Amino acid sequence: MKIEEVKHTTKSQRIAAHSHVKGLGLDENGFALQMASGLVGQEQAREAAGIVLEMIRSKKMSGRAVLLAGPPGTGKTAIALALAQELGSKVPFCPMVGSEVYSTEIKKTEVLMENFRRAIGLRIKETKEVYEGEVTELTPAEIENSFGGYGKTISHVIIGLKTAKGSKQLKLDPTIYDGLQKEKVEVGDVIYIEANSGAVKRQGRSDIYATEFDLEAEEYVPLPKGDVHKKKEVVQDVTLHDLDVANAKPQGGQDVISMLGQFMKPKKTEITDKLRQEINKIVNKYIDQGIAELVPGVLFIDEVHMLDIECFTYLHRALESTIAPIVIFATNRGKCSIRGTEDLVAPHGIPLDLLDRLMIVRTMPYSKEEIQQIISLRAQTENIQIEEEALAKMSEIGVKTTLRYVTQLLTPASILAKTNGKEKISKEEVDETHSLFFDAKSSAKILAEQKDKYMK
Repeated sequence: MKIEEVKHTTKSQRIAAHSHVKGLGLDENGFALQMASGLVGQEQAREAAGIVLEMIRSKKMSGRAVLLAGPPGTGKTAIALALAQELGSKVPFCPMVGSEVYSTEIKKTEVLMENFRRAIGLRIKETKEVYEGEVTELTPAEIENSFGGYGKTISHVIIGLKTAKGSKQLKLDPTIYDGLQKEKVEVGDVIYIEANSGAVKRQGRSDIYATEFDLEAEEYVPLPKGDVHKKKEVVQDVTLHDLDVANAKPQGGQDVISMLGQFMKPKKTEITDKLRQEINKIVNKYIDQGIAELVPGVLFIDEVHMLDIECFTYLHRALESTIAPIVIFATNRGKCSIRGTEDLVAPHGIPLDLLDRLMIVRTMPYSKEEIQQIISLRAQTENIQIEEEALAKMSEIGVKTTLRYVTQLLTPASILAKTNGKEKISKEEVDETHSLFFDAKSSAKILAEQKDKYMK
């Protein structure tokens, strides 16, 4: 009899460069802890980000911009992502890279505007009249097809709904029966039906049917309290870009021309300025009436020096708009020429008039101790065990080379350790891995020494 080993069923999660970042790591007074929430060092930059966070929460930051400037590998993207984590999932965070604007399908300004609108949320509160409860009966009543033929059509559907307080029987239109089928509603499900539109929403299975299994496909919800017929406040979170896209699609009927229009459309559709202005009008009307509130999110533009002079002039206008998100730029360039100009040199490759508007936050290179802390943090995240001596050696390499290079050595070193039959990475594996792979500085040195052997 052959015995096979069964593999463990837990999924291995892919670990990204910033998987360990969970927040800004500040105490209750807004001071940065030396190592907290996955961030190490950069106390001043993190405290500055903490002030920005408070300004965003109190909605006093709209239309302003922040620039994170510092050498490569000093945690600019990590701070921006930590800020997004602190804001929570309800506040939109839209990351992009400067080179994204050079799309072949749509204009540069359109890409920027699209991302601007993605970073602005709208929270719509509606009080709807609904019938809510657990389905106790679901009986479609059929009649002969009025158009002749043998098929039968549904004339109406009888549904029984039960809450903790009472129960009701409803006679519904056949169109609502289609909605019930789409939502896959069965007896025992908790649903609500909007009284005016007839829209059906399944909330989950009633928890009376819950079993003792820990993991199930079903989501169990408690039996609704109150009457079956009630007023319910429904909150929806959308971004302005969602509204743009929804209104930009052809609202065609069933005729051939509108169907063709939908198929013939290119992949990306440019949304006209006129449509956006109309949407802004409606949004402003909703805000004035108190139906909706704006949730200005964060637009993070990494490698901002990749934008050209046209984009920068456009950003001026976009930042001054009444509906504008918080914009965070990041760059690792010093003085360099502004893209799209012949000889204009500016700090970070950003025109001086735009630099004037920015609150600039500096990130500093890491010390040897901080590099050591970051390596041990990454090792924990990647489930790699490392000896103290090897950790010290890695931090030494990190000071001479770069932080990015030394964190990339972790996984190859752990593979070497396993090959050598060790549980932990020792100093020998670190030395061997360092000799196998080159960092940017040593590679450049070899190229300079052996330039005659390489092609020009």
